[in-house]
Amino acid sequence: MKSPPAMDPEAPPGTPPDDEEEKRGGRKGVPWRMTLSLAYQSLGVVYGDLSTSPLYVYKAAFAEDIQHTESNEEILGVLSFVFWTLTLVPLLKYVCIVLRADDHGEGGTFALYSLLCRHARAALLPPGRAAAAAGDDDDLFDAGAGAKKAAPENGNAVTLGGRGGGAAASVRKLLEKHKVLQRVLLVLALVGTCMVIGDGVLTPAISVFSAVSGLELSMEKEHHKYVELPIACIILVCLFALQHYGTHRVGFIFAPIVITWLLCISMIGVYNIIHWEPTVYRALSPYYMYKFLKKTQRGGWMSLGGILLCVTGSEAMFADLGHFNQLSIQIAFTCMVYPALILAYMGQAAYLCRHHTMESDYRIGFYVSVPEKIRWPVLAIAILAAVVGSQAVITGTFSMIKQCTSLGCFPRVKIVHTSAKVHGQIYIPEINWILMILCLAVTIGFRDTKHLGNASGLAVITVMLVTTCLMSLVIVLCWHKSIFLAIGFIVFFGTIEALYFSAALIKFREGAWVPIVLAFIFMLIMCIWHYGTIKKYEFDVESKVSINWLLGLGPNLGIVRVRGIGLIHTELETGIPAIFSHFVTNLPAFHQVLIFMCIKNVPIPHVRPEERFLVGRIGPKEYRIYRCIVRYGYHDFHKDDMEFEKELVCSIAEFIRSGSSKLNGLSDDFDKDEEQQMSVVRTGSIRMLEEDGTVENTVGPSHAREIQSPSPSPTPPPAAAVGVKKRVRFVLPAASPKPNAGVQEELQELSDAREAGMAFILGHSHVKAKSGSSFLRRFVINFCYDFLRRNSRGPNYAVTIPHASTLEVGMMYYV
Repeated sequence: MKSPPAMDPEAPPGTPPDDEEEKRGGRKGVPWRMTLSLAYQSLGVVYGDLSTSPLYVYKAAFAEDIQHTESNEEILGVLSFVFWTLTLVPLLKYVCIVLRADDHGEGGTFALYSLLCRHARAALLPPGRAAAAAGDDDDLFDAGAGAKKAAPENGNAVTLGGRGGGAAASVRKLLEKHKVLQRVLLVLALVGTCMVIGDGVLTPAISVFSAVSGLELSMEKEHHKYVELPIACIILVCLFALQHYGTHRVGFIFAPIVITWLLCISMIGVYNIIHWEPTVYRALSPYYMYKFLKKTQRGGWMSLGGILLCVTGSEAMFADLGHFNQLSIQIAFTCMVYPALILAYMGQAAYLCRHHTMESDYRIGFYVSVPEKIRWPVLAIAILAAVVGSQAVITGTFSMIKQCTSLGCFPRVKIVHTSAKVHGQIYIPEINWILMILCLAVTIGFRDTKHLGNASGLAVITVMLVTTCLMSLVIVLCWHKSIFLAIGFIVFFGTIEALYFSAALIKFREGAWVPIVLAFIFMLIMCIWHYGTIKKYEFDVESKVSINWLLGLGPNLGIVRVRGIGLIHTELETGIPAIFSHFVTNLPAFHQVLIFMCIKNVPIPHVRPEERFLVGRIGPKEYRIYRCIVRYGYHDFHKDDMEFEKELVCSIAEFIRSGSSKLNGLSDDFDKDEEQQMSVVRTGSIRMLEEDGTVENTVGPSHAREIQSPSPSPTPPPAAAVGVKKRVRFVLPAASPKPNAGVQEELQELSDAREAGMAFILGHSHVKAKSGSSFLRRFVINFCYDFLRRNSRGPNYAVTIPHASTLEVGMMYYV
């Protein structure tokens, strides 16, 4: 689960991801003061869900009609299971092992999947498959992995280093050879993702309802059931209704709330241990787990579905790794969260050891062990802690949806950045209201922690099983460890989690069906969208126009070239899209400068700004046609349209100035076979000045050469072009060699086109199943995918394109 990022009050707005990671303390040379500060912040962001689990664990565990006898074997057995589960899963598995499997500092299900895709070339996403074939993103992957990166003068792609041999090579070849295994890997990652989204529905429901259930001890028995549900629903509605404001305004109080809650439950636990049963520590022996299962038989095994709730929220330690660092999360858990939870569970067990007569199941819950004099303050703190934990899960669901959208596995949705200072804090309106409706539905439908716990437990343990499976592959493919170590990892932790999974799954009819249904619905949406996206991409590849057709048109393309920049959005990384030939055939004029732009989401968290643009040339120089691939990581967010336009134009200017065309064989003797080769362009070395003297992309000395456009041409810009009417000048670094006449002419023409404005040409695709397709394909493409496409955001929103300068060209896709 992804949670809201920690806020660095000293970080300036717009801090790049890499600087942000360095400020927050990367992995090496982190000051202890910074590490302790991050550990403090992580308590409010990462551990809100995990810290509220004592509210419902014992109540869910004893919901299977297990008799609480005078021997206390049942309660001591449950405590023993809770202790060893907390020790083996969060402490040993996540803190000691899984946290080390970061993807450029990021964690979570998609981080593991991205690691495996890069090391095994197993990505099934359109950009990933193209990258796997061409290897043109290896510079990004090597930079993140710390490998030596060279810029080969022949333009060939850098080869991934350190790919290992032996078992790693065998497993890698197996994955690369069999597409069935690649599909299994993708489905496994999507299953974990869908369960995380389902947990975004269930965790707020069970956390808030369990916190409010403390009213049952303070009110008459016949009244409390009419009060708890409305109060829980009101809190949930307020929680979701306030999401669009973001958490940055109240995020600073999250850590104090969770710390207060942890201190509260630990002190209550110590009091109960001393006052009721000081010998409760004997339950730490694993022998009591054996005695518990032997005595309770099937009922004890089914109660494991409630016991596993003690690790609810453990996955957040790994999912939120990108907002902190490994050491800070480890310190917070081992020094604060783990001891407080153990004391809380031991205290509840100590109280129950001396209170065997229970009037009803609520008499075995958390609040019964709280001294009556402080019950109301504890109730208030519990509700606040439940809200903090729920907030983290909801925000984490938004981040997960954004990752899926970036990688082409979910329909495009509206993503609102709620904070200009805190990177990655987002709000998705459509998902927010869907989560609220589903959360209220399960709360009103179940009305008790037993069914809510059964549902939440299955979602939690499924995500952990997915992490275990992916981690076993990471150990072999990425860490290049022995395959026996990977087998030992999956056997040890997989056996523990499979035991809990079976106990949770058997309660299908008692609430466990909810996460399965939710995961199935979201999985169906993802698979349909992914399938339609793949087929549409394949149609684009098959229908692209050859370079011979372009060369046959001549420099003017057989039409009138007018002032302005025409930006054609395409999903193709090579070749000319069919939409361009469709446009040229039906319109008599086009812009003097053409740019084919491809927004490419690569399977890494962040792309450095200086490595974002890949620029190349299509055709000879006099054609003035360029290709620009804009690369984003799955945690990057797109900037506003004006800044994006300026960076795009500067990248083209830098490509022209630096003579990158020579590196790619794009001299006057154009080689059409080398059209697809691109160059990484760093935009910092060139500046763009406008008529009023405002400097954009200001980097470098002030004493530099200037190249400006000629006097304004009388030729009016095309109707579609809407842009600034200012004079544009490119300022070259003073230390750079003087450009030749051809480069100066090309830069002057680019500045002239920029003055006239920029028009965005988008392809509006209508996807239909081709004739002769099966009924299933026609149903999926013509109805399901078409429904999702019509109700999702268009590509112009995804790339923040202004509507006033957009021209859509419709095309029919038969897939």
